[in-house]
Amino acid sequence: MAQQERAIRTRKKILVAAAEVFDEVGFEAATIADILKKSGMTKGALYFHFTSKDELAQAVLSEQVVALPVVPERELKLQQSLDEALLLTHLLGRDSGDPIIQGSIRLTVDQGSPKDGLDRRVPMAAWIDHNTQLFQAAKENGEIIPDTDVPRVAKFMVGSFTGIQVLSRIMTDRTDMAQRVVDLYRLVMPSIAVPAVLVRLDFSASRGQEIYETALRERQDTELELAG
Repeated sequence: MAQQERAIRTRKKILVAAAEVFDEVGFEAATIADILKKSGMTKGALYFHFTSKDELAQAVLSEQVVALPVVPERELKLQQSLDEALLLTHLLGRDSGDPIIQGSIRLTVDQGSPKDGLDRRVPMAAWIDHNTQLFQAAKENGEIIPDTDVPRVAKFMVGSFTGIQVLSRIMTDRTDMAQRVVDLYRLVMPSIAVPAVLVRLDFSASRGQEIYETALRERQDTELELAG
């Protein structure tokens, strides 16, 4: 058991180091030597878990959605959608960021070489599927106008969020990203939300830290319960 736990910790340390390197320089410029230096691991330890830089990058991509702490269940699913977007924004911040989230986002949006072997559809498909389920739950909850095309809305929101974070990173190093995300929801929600729900949504752009702390606390409580 102790050996298995060490292996899990080692793999995680390598993933985090790789994500940091990918975020700093991109996939093409990143090297195994950079990742080894950042992680402090040996070449043997890295290759025990990952056979190549491509496999390591794909693992970082696959971690993108699961690395996000779960936002506590909201009464309004549209509020939950906004809160998840603000949480992700918080984790992309320079001072509050999560290296796995940051590195995987850069890997996702960097076009790279057609021959690099990375399947960038993995996190995008996961986000689209997650948002489709969330907006469908909102529709079944009576929050959304009945004739709303849920899959189209989900794809639009994922695509829009992706574009917003790219623009925000280029223009302000993401310092304005929370406000840009709120702008997106303020523009879209009136076209899909029923009026009685729309007036109840909290569009405060400063809520990312609070959402993160609550989500992290719930994750830690769950882990303690499972350990007990």
